[in-house]
Amino acid sequence: MTESLDFSTRAIHAGDEFNLAPGVVPPIHQSSTFKLASAREGAEFGHTINPDRFYTRLGNPTTRQLEAVLASLECGEAALAFASGMGAISAAIFATLGAGDHAVLGQALYATTTEVARTLFPRYGIEASFVDATDSEAVRGALRANTRLILVETPTNPDLRLVDLDAIARIGRERGITTMVDSTFASPYNQNPIRHGFDLVLHSMTKYLGGHSDLTAGAVIGKKPLVEGCWKYLKLFGACLSPFEAWLLLRGIKTLSVRVERQNSTALELARFLANHRGVERVHYPGLADHPGHALAKRQMRGFGGMVAFELKGGVPAGIRMAESVRLVTLAVSLGGTESLITHPASMIQGNLPEEALRAAGVSPGLMRLSVGLEAPRDLIADLEQAIAQAIG
Repeated sequence: MTESLDFSTRAIHAGDEFNLAPGVVPPIHQSSTFKLASAREGAEFGHTINPDRFYTRLGNPTTRQLEAVLASLECGEAALAFASGMGAISAAIFATLGAGDHAVLGQALYATTTEVARTLFPRYGIEASFVDATDSEAVRGALRANTRLILVETPTNPDLRLVDLDAIARIGRERGITTMVDSTFASPYNQNPIRHGFDLVLHSMTKYLGGHSDLTAGAVIGKKPLVEGCWKYLKLFGACLSPFEAWLLLRGIKTLSVRVERQNSTALELARFLANHRGVERVHYPGLADHPGHALAKRQMRGFGGMVAFELKGGVPAGIRMAESVRLVTLAVSLGGTESLITHPASMIQGNLPEEALRAAGVSPGLMRLSVGLEAPRDLIADLEQAIAQAIG
């Protein structure tokens, strides 16, 4: 669908050409296999990349419609849906790297992405260097003759640092290195890295794209040859998305712009409240003027996002008490849904990392990660107020 249409319009109408049924809402092609007109057709499908009417592990009409929507929203040539965010990330990594290759990775990647690099790369003869990706020159300085991949995340999880998309993409182009970015925290509404020169964008669609905490999915969007290379690993790993989840995503994406706009505005209100609270040492939110990436956020993002991180006085004990004292906000992992969620990363999400790795990832003892939902801001403020009071006395 033409990119001249507004984002919210494309979220509703992109992929309409795949809906050949009379209903306004597309059907779910809940079938594992499809009728073939002839043995010749079957042979042709067997050599087709991402066929949509052959066998659902390889492709499906409902999933294909979702992929058309994703490509439109992220301004990519093609998209591929997976059963999880890690399915997408793993396929993209191993479609790019092989024995003898080197990758430059951001220090503040999703913990499981880091685990893939630390545990699986050595088994396959792949080397990795972890750098502070917010420092573009540090990324450049880590490059080697055999570097084949630069993988970053922005905003970072959990402390919301920003990576300069234009600068990293330029480094990749200069050296012929594939650039990938995990853009889950931003969502396609707030950020489009392909427009800044990135080769591939990765999403855990479990979060903002699904938006209702009722599915698990991932996506790779970008240049068609690279996406097709990822499909080969989807086929081999069996990380295909089910048609029902694809349909739920098509439904959820239609309200993406409305949901994220509300989450952006509420998150900014909560960040300002927390920045003035006596029990909070520091707030990490790109929408605040004192955030080190505020100017960069204004340049490369449509909105500042629905994630807020803040450092509570009292360290780990206070963080645990607050996490267990919320009443309206839910103590749970994940993010991007209609309900607000809170975690204490030092003891929960990244508690299995060594102290040095925690510091590099921006995880301080009292850091709290808040995923802002669609509740009324004043109700969320009241809940955070009482939970902080119980945490620090």
